[in-house]
Amino acid sequence: MQIIAHRGASYEAPENTLSAFGRALDAGADAIELDVYPLQDEWIVFHDRYLQRLTAHPGRLGDLTLDQVRRLKVFGQQAVPTLSEALDFIAGRCWVNIELKGADIQRGLTKQLLRAQRQAGFAAEQLVVSSFNHHWLRQLKTDHPEHRIGALTTSCPLNYAAFASELDAWSVHIDVDFVTPEFVADAHARDLQVFVFTVDEPRDMDELKVMGVDGIFTNRPADARQHLKL
Repeated sequence: MQIIAHRGASYEAPENTLSAFGRALDAGADAIELDVYPLQDEWIVFHDRYLQRLTAHPGRLGDLTLDQVRRLKVFGQQAVPTLSEALDFIAGRCWVNIELKGADIQRGLTKQLLRAQRQAGFAAEQLVVSSFNHHWLRQLKTDHPEHRIGALTTSCPLNYAAFASELDAWSVHIDVDFVTPEFVADAHARDLQVFVFTVDEPRDMDELKVMGVDGIFTNRPADARQHLKL
């Protein structure tokens, strides 16, 4: 079962920052999940639509300029990185799940993925783009069928993982509250990887391991590694 550091090792360091990614790498995480919004000609690694929780700054991320975002500090400690900075830092040392939180996917996302392969040491299969917005994923897969995509859900649909197959996804990502053995079996029958979010409790890890899920998103990758002894 793979350990995917949710926004990096976000229990130990400010989420979605280079510090959190470094802690995740130190913990031996198999992958790092990060969140991105497009802003001007860049992609910003940030989770929230509004700035208050993470930066104590009023307003919305999308209303700022790139220069203004550069002056913010996550929890008063760490700078907000761009996607290229994050990928340069991780440098192919693990695979990366890029979750689209707000998107104009034609605004240079594929250019970022190609740059990561050419300049940051990633293989193509180490880059997965995911989202709850399946329209964005369909557009990305239609335009660039070579890219791996992951379809997210916070439900257990009547037809289980069929929605991810319809998108030609590589993986399906499901909320821990809704994953079932039947969902996992259906996804595997469709040749989909099954990743579950967000899993920090040892009892949940044990149950998911029995279900045969392929990986968990966790804020505590070091603790997960120690508990599962993977």
